[in-house]
Amino acid sequence: MITYVYETIPKKAGDKVERFEWQQSILDEALKKHPETGVPVQRVMTDGIGYTSSKGNDSGSDCSKPSCGCSKC
Repeated sequence: MITYVYETIPKKAGDKVERFEWQQSILDEALKKHPETGVPVQRVMTDGIGYTSSKGNDSGSDCSKPSCGCSKC
């Protein structure tokens, strides 16, 4: 199961947007309505999580993200 982030779609300018997380299979279609309120929602694209090796970042390759925290940046 994957945890996705969704947000409500405001009906008019100034309406509050509510964000929430929802676990579902990668094979499931994205939600179109809030599961509890029925309000229209859209999936939010996030950075996700990274992969951390138990050996650290010793691959010898250059780092593409200056803020990653490895000693090569």
